[in-house]
Amino acid sequence: TVGISGKDVFGESTTAEHGIGQIGRTKDGRTFKYAKAGAALVVGNALQAPVQDVDHDNIAVRATAIGSTALLITAGSSGGALDANEYAEGFAVIDTTPGLGYCYRISDHAAIAADANGTINLVPEDAIEVALTTDSKVTLVQQPYKNVIQMPASTLTNMIVGGAVYPTASASFGWIQMGGPGACLIEDTPAAGQPLTISDTAGALGVHSAELPNVAYMLVTGRDDKVLPVCWTIGG
Repeated sequence: TVGISGKDVFGESTTAEHGIGQIGRTKDGRTFKYAKAGAALVVGNALQAPVQDVDHDNIAVRATAIGSTALLITAGSSGGALDANEYAEGFAVIDTTPGLGYCYRISDHAAIAADANGTINLVPEDAIEVALTTDSKVTLVQQPYKNVIQMPASTLTNMIVGGAVYPTASASFGWIQMGGPGACLIEDTPAAGQPLTISDTAGALGVHSAELPNVAYMLVTGRDDKVLPVCWTIGG
C-alpha cells in the first residue's frame, strides 16, 4: 500500500508510475487501485475488469518441470492466438491436474499463433510448484485492473473494479476508487444507505438485488441520472 493525496488521484499518465493493481490510500481512509484504461474512462462511471476471452480457457499444456518459469502451452485453434504480452501482469491458473489449483503470475510472453506451441514466462518467484504434463490444462486471465472499461448495462461481463475519478484516455494509467466516500452515476432513486449494484444504465449503479454484487452504498437520496455521493465498499 502506498500513501497518496487527493491531488494524486486527479491525473493520468501514458507510462505506468506504479504497478498495475497497486493499492493506494489517502489519509482519510479512501482506497484506490492503480489501473490501466482499456477505453476512455468517464469521471463518475462505475468500471469493470476486461471481458474474458473464452478461447484462452482450458489451454493445452506441454510437459513443464518443477522450478521452471517457462510455462509451455499449445494455443487453441481458431481464436486461440495470443497477442504479444496480452496476459503480461496477469495470471495462469492450472485448472486440470497435474498441478490443479496453482495460480502463477505472468511476466511476459511473445505472440503465439493459433494451434501453435508457445511459452508463457512467469515471474521468477512464481516458478512451477508441481510438474505439469500433457494432461494438465491452464486458464489465462488478465490482471483485473489492466484494460478496465465502463461497466456495461444490465449484465456484467466481469467483476466491478471501482469508479473513475479522473477522465483517463484509453491505454493511459491512473487511480480508480474502490473504498470510502466517492461519487458515481446513479439510476433511479435509491434511498440513503441503500446498497448498490449494476443497473440498466452503462456506468451507473442502482438498487441492489440478492443475486448481484454489492459494491457501494448511497450516502444521500438517489436522483436518477445524476452523479452523487456514494461509499465504495469493494475494498483492497
